[in-house]
Amino acid sequence: MKKLKLTIAITGLNNTDNPGPGIPVIRGIRESQEIESRIIGLAYENLEPGIYMPGMIDKTYMIPYPSTGTEAYLERIEEIHKKDPIDLIIPNLDAELYTFMKAEPKLRELGISTFLPTFEQFEERNKANLHKFGEKYGIKVPKSMILTNHSDIQKIDENFDYPVLVKGKFYDAYIAYNPEQVNNHFNKISAKWGLPIIIQEFIKGTEVNVVALGDGLGNTIAAVPMRKLFITDKGKAWSGITLSDQEMIRITNELIAQTKWRGGMELEMIKTNSGDYYMIEINPRIPAWVYLAVGAGQNIPEALVKLAMGEKVKPYESYAVGKMFIRYSWDLLGDIKEFEQLSIFGEIEK
Repeated sequence: MKKLKLTIAITGLNNTDNPGPGIPVIRGIRESQEIESRIIGLAYENLEPGIYMPGMIDKTYMIPYPSTGTEAYLERIEEIHKKDPIDLIIPNLDAELYTFMKAEPKLRELGISTFLPTFEQFEERNKANLHKFGEKYGIKVPKSMILTNHSDIQKIDENFDYPVLVKGKFYDAYIAYNPEQVNNHFNKISAKWGLPIIIQEFIKGTEVNVVALGDGLGNTIAAVPMRKLFITDKGKAWSGITLSDQEMIRITNELIAQTKWRGGMELEMIKTNSGDYYMIEINPRIPAWVYLAVGAGQNIPEALVKLAMGEKVKPYESYAVGKMFIRYSWDLLGDIKEFEQLSIFGEIEK
């Protein structure tokens, strides 16, 4: 079989207690028998650990934050592309997806492929719209309300019993047991991610997730469910195990079929003691724990790359149940010269 020879640019290289999906995505691509890749890292900060991890990235370029505007963002991508031609970009962070979706036509003109959700898909699964999304697609979702200022906090008592979840529009979720805690979380999250803040009904049960890949035509190419075994204070899975759960697979397949989802996604659910499933969040990209799916037999990063390049991909039919992952800390040693080169010139080659 002839291998795909590609230069692939990847974001989300942060690998701390709130890890980005970049390195797990790269690991999946590196392990592919069908893709011969040169990996370009696109970094927002010069201390993102993925930059310095051996064997992961061939060359790293600094890029501006999406908040600088689509034009400046695209100028930097185009500058990198002229110097180092890119075949495919895989963005891995919620906050940058809108910019990449908006830039998709321009990227296509440059010869750079992507494989992203449509604007409609992206917006309707938004945390602020999740209740309407659930009604439209027949999925149980917790009750929610939007906070746009501090005065809205006093209205929570009218609609919810404490505790409640306080969520940011992109990241972060905290449990609040009273209005004072809501106020504290409101300030913390809004300072970091802006408004609105989402209040969500707290559903008791077990947190379960699915990582999935849709082909944009209504077909589920891959889907692996897991249960979180250990969760950080940021709500991130630090350990998890794959499950044999046909109901989670059914929900995923039906959702992808109805929405014709294009790209990677993560479904976050709560399974109650009575066996009901509540969708608490839908992330419109590959999650940081995707390497568990690779280890369980479904190489989602590889499949996404092939779909993006117009290749036919057969849906995965099985995965290993009981496959477990545990994250760990590792002191990565490097040379200050690499850090200096990245800081001064905005790029570094490994």
